[in-house]
Amino acid sequence: MSETQPVAFSRFGAFALIAVGFALFVALIWLIAEGEDFGESSNTGAAHASSNGLNGYSGLVQLVKAEGFEAERSRNPSDLETYDLLVLAPPQFTDPEEFAQLLKKREEFGPTLVILPKWDASPPPIDLPAEARDKFKPGWVTLNQAFANEWTTKLPAPYTVKHTLEELKKDEAPNWEGMGEAGRMPTRTILYGEDDPQHEAMITDAAGHALALKIVGEEGSTYYEEAHWTVFVTDADLVNNYGLADANRAAAAIALINDLTYDGDITGVTFDMTLNGFGASENLLTLAFRPPFLAATLCLIMALVIIGWRAFQRFGPAAAAGGPAIAFGKQRLIANGAGLILRARRLGLLGAPYAALSARRVAEKLGLARPDREAIDAALARRLPNEEPFTRRAARMEGATKPAEILSAARALDDLNTKLSQGK
Repeated sequence: MSETQPVAFSRFGAFALIAVGFALFVALIWLIAEGEDFGESSNTGAAHASSNGLNGYSGLVQLVKAEGFEAERSRNPSDLETYDLLVLAPPQFTDPEEFAQLLKKREEFGPTLVILPKWDASPPPIDLPAEARDKFKPGWVTLNQAFANEWTTKLPAPYTVKHTLEELKKDEAPNWEGMGEAGRMPTRTILYGEDDPQHEAMITDAAGHALALKIVGEEGSTYYEEAHWTVFVTDADLVNNYGLADANRAAAAIALINDLTYDGDITGVTFDMTLNGFGASENLLTLAFRPPFLAATLCLIMALVIIGWRAFQRFGPAAAAGGPAIAFGKQRLIANGAGLILRARRLGLLGAPYAALSARRVAEKLGLARPDREAIDAALARRLPNEEPFTRRAARMEGATKPAEILSAARALDDLNTKLSQGK
């Protein structure tokens, strides 16, 4: 018999490989579920919650977190139905019908802050001196010109906002006030929403134009009585990275957040990224841990744990590398013959051949030239005087027809053969 070959990995090593591989797989699908883009930066200079440019809102996210709110950037379209405060930063070319449907749904879920875009921004120009270009950090932009949004005029009442652009003269100060704060805008380019009886100005410029307004609806209407609040920031310089460089504007931005969260009754703020093209579709991992699929997922996990545990349990020592006790061809022939007898239900045919085979084996053990049964009984009486004669055992074997009788008779013959082999 040849020696057993050493295994490539120990039990602990195999378990470590499986555990590390499984952990990496879980991490991969978790990142996919969270909407990670694996190196593709969302800090592209557009006006959204991950942008570090002047027109971005990453500063507002950090400010909200610093105030103790649970702030998160969402790439999941289902988060548009969150019960927390939802901050929307729609791009310049937004479909007014789809956006109106979104605002209608938000009336039942929670408050909404809409920041209208203001600046046409671009990366630093190619002809910029190298010394100045080196100072630019990833995501930084240059502001070209401001624009008013026409699609807001196509929103249904009470969300209709007539967005207007105004360039102040040099002798006009870009002052603002509201939410208990006051100060100056960073530029003389002002965007405001024109007066509407269904709107309430929250922050105004020196001329009384609404830089931030609350949608209140018509008095006595269902919206006025029941809908969650919606606030439009018509001049993004109040809350973007450019505007938050000023402490007073930052204080006004937090005052807006506090007002929309009902003075702290709502603790979560979700910054939507889907309207800016960073949405992620629903994936199987997310669905697997939601009813009604959660029960099936838990059953699958339990089955995997049980199978893994059983795989590391060995049933006895490892088998030696030697060949089988019976050659493969003979073993297969015996198995096929036994199967044929079972299928044909001819178990009674086994008795006579097995008795004859046992007679040859016993005669050989007793040193007889021929397997004569009377000679076997005489020799057996001299060798083992207390044993039952061979002829009786053989007769029971030849007369057996039922499986239990055949098995009992065969054991009696085998027992006699074993005793003779042991010299008893």
